[in-house]
Amino acid sequence: MSLFNVFNISGSALQAESTRLNTTASNLANVNSASSSINQTYKARHPVFAPILDEFSEEQANVGVKVEGILESQVPARSEYNPGHPLADAQGFIYLPNVNPVEEMANMISASRTYQTNVEVMNSAKQMMMRTISLGQ
Repeated sequence: MSLFNVFNISGSALQAESTRLNTTASNLANVNSASSSINQTYKARHPVFAPILDEFSEEQANVGVKVEGILESQVPARSEYNPGHPLADAQGFIYLPNVNPVEEMANMISASRTYQTNVEVMNSAKQMMMRTISLGQ
């Protein structure tokens, strides 16, 4: 594997973690969005990652990570009895998203650290390449 592939692998991981950060931010932004119907309530979303493992070709291997899709959580929405709320249904219930803020913050910290690690990998690979080039001088 060429040292150039390190940039492709880390770059694909950066894109994947960026998607993870965006979905987590969306989940956190909607944590308190109430609805009058269980069908209209925001559902937490989570990205699904998959490896890219194409066979080696004569030119270059295509490896890394990709986002297969973004799935909605199947956990039921929370219902809260609040008859004075403007969005309350006929029984006095409002429906809140199935977002767990503690879980989302843990996801955000994990994604952020993984992003930082991949940036460090790219910087290390760049330094190694620069040192290799300077050997010939």
